Amino acid sequence: MTEEMSPLALLDATTTRYRETEQAHEHARQEVVAAALAALRAGERPTDVAEHSPFTDSYIRRVARENGIEPAPRGKRPKSRVE
Repeated sequence: MTEEMSPLALLDATTTRYRETEQAHEHARQEVVAAALAALRAGERPTDVAEHSPFTDSYIRRVARENGIEPAPRGKRPKSRVE
C-alpha cells in the first residue's frame, strides 16, 4: 500500500478492478467448461479432463451429469489401438 492511498481507497480501487475482471473470468470459466464437456463427449475420462482443467474430478463429473453425459459402464476400459 502506498502512503498516498488510505486503506479504504485501496479497497475501493481493488474492488473496482475485481468487478471489471469478474465478467472476463466468468467467460473464461464457461469456455473451460465447454472444452471439458467436449473432451468428455470425445471419450476422455473425467479424471484426465480434471487433470487438464482448473476443476476437480467431482466437479467435472457433476457438470457432465448436468449436461446429459452418463457415467461410463463399470469394468475395464477398452485399450486404445495404436496402428
